[in-house]
Amino acid sequence: MPSLKLYVTSLLAVLLCGQALVAQAQLPDFTELVEEASPAVVNISTRQKLPERMSSGGGALSIPDLEGLPPAFREFFERSIPQVPRAPGGGRQREAQSLGSGFIISADGYVLTNNHVIADADEIVVRLSDRSELQATLVGTDPRSDVALLKIDGKDLPTVRLGKSEELKVGEWVLAIGSPFGFDHSVTAGIVSAKGRSLPNESYVPFIQTDVAINPGNSGGPLFNLDGEVVGINSQIFTRSGGFMGLSFAIPMSVAMDVAEQLKADGKVSRGWLGVVIQEVNKDLAESFGLDKPAGALVAQVLDGGPAAKGGLRVGDVILSMNGKPIVMSADLPHLVGALKPGSKANLEVVREGSRKSLQVLIGALPEEGVELAGMEGPGVERSSNRLGVKVAELTGEQKKALDLQGGVVIKEVLDGPAAMIGLRPGDVITHLNNQAIDSAKTFAQVAQSLPKNRSVSMRVLRQGRASFITFKLAE
Repeated sequence: MPSLKLYVTSLLAVLLCGQALVAQAQLPDFTELVEEASPAVVNISTRQKLPERMSSGGGALSIPDLEGLPPAFREFFERSIPQVPRAPGGGRQREAQSLGSGFIISADGYVLTNNHVIADADEIVVRLSDRSELQATLVGTDPRSDVALLKIDGKDLPTVRLGKSEELKVGEWVLAIGSPFGFDHSVTAGIVSAKGRSLPNESYVPFIQTDVAINPGNSGGPLFNLDGEVVGINSQIFTRSGGFMGLSFAIPMSVAMDVAEQLKADGKVSRGWLGVVIQEVNKDLAESFGLDKPAGALVAQVLDGGPAAKGGLRVGDVILSMNGKPIVMSADLPHLVGALKPGSKANLEVVREGSRKSLQVLIGALPEEGVELAGMEGPGVERSSNRLGVKVAELTGEQKKALDLQGGVVIKEVLDGPAAMIGLRPGDVITHLNNQAIDSAKTFAQVAQSLPKNRSVSMRVLRQGRASFITFKLAE
C-alpha cells in the first residue's frame, strides 16, 4: 500500500510538472526580439531657450511629464535633474529632462517620434543605444496624428523592421521599448486590447489599445509584434495617478508611415475632408430614423460649400458605409475620410427618411483650422408654447445668416415638461423635429402638436453653433 501511494504521488508530481512546462512553453520569449530591436530605439531630449517658471521648492524645474504624479515620485525623479544656470537676464533657461523616445526607420538617419515629445523645442538631441548623442533636425510634424519626423546625420545606422498594423489581432502579444521617466531601453509587454479606438480630440487616428505598461517617457517609442516588427508608436495613456493604469494607446504604423512619407516629401500632411458634423447613433435615434439597429454616423450638420453639401448629403442622413467599408461607430467615419486623398471620390451609402440611398462625394482637403459656425442670440417675438414645454421665437435674418440657416426657431423659455427633462436651454435653436424641417414657429407648433406618444422622437438642436440630434418620448 505505501508503494502505491508513493507511485500515485510521483505520478501527480510528474503531471503537474508537465503542465507547468507546457504553460511555460506557451509564454513568449522576448529576449531575441529585444537584442535585435534595441539598438534602433533612441532617447530624445529637448531644450527650450525660454525663461523657466520657478517652482515653490528651491528653484527646481517643472517637468510636464511628471505633472500629476504623487509627491514622493516627483521628488525621486527630480533629484537627478541638474540645476540650470541663470540666463544673463536673471531668469533661468528651461532644459527639459530626457523623457521622450523614438526609433530609427532608415539607415541614413530618419527617426520617428511623437509631436508632443519635441513640440516647441529649440534643440533636439537624439541619444543612441551606444550612448553617443547627435543633434537632430526637425523634418516636419503633424499635431493631428501626434507624429514627428526627425533627421540625424549618420550612415549604416541600426533600424527597426516595419510591420503591418492592420494585420494585428486583438489578444496578440506586443512589446514596447522606451525611456519611462528617463530609464533608457526599458522593456514592457502585454497584449492588444482593442483596435480602431477613437480618443477625445483625436479624430484622425484609429488607435491601437494595449495593456502594455506605458509611462511618461515612453512617448514616441516603438510597439513591436512577436516578429520583431514595429506596428505602432506609443503615444498616450489614460490615467488618474499620472502613471500606467492598464490603458495605453499607440498610433498604427500604417498611419505613422503615411504621415512620415508626406512630411518627407512636402513638409506637411494633407487629409481628406467631408465637411460634416456627425454624432453617434444610439438605440433611440436608430428607432426614430427607422434603423434596424444602432449603427452608422448621423449627420447633425453640413457645412455650407463643403464637399458633403456639394455631394448632396443632408442633415439627418445616417452614413452606413464609405467605399464599401461599414461604419459601425460614428468614430469610424473620420478615420476613413482622413485616409483619403483630397480630390478622390467616395461612395457613401446613407439612410434618408427610412430609405437607403447611394451618393458619390468628391473629397476635399481638411482645412488647417477647424471650421466653426458661430451662434448668435437676438431679441425676437415670442410666438408659441406647446406640449414640449418651451416658448420659441422666430430667428431674425441676422441670426439665420450667422448660423447659415434657412429656418428654425430659438428657445426663449423652458417650462416644466419634456424639454426641461432632456436638457434644452434658452438660446438653443431647433431646426428639425420628428425628422421634419422647422422653418417657422408655426411649423414647430404644428409638428409638436402631432408628435407620437411612447415612441422615440428626434430633435436637431444647435447650441453655440454646434449641432446635434437628441431623442425623447412623450408619455400617454
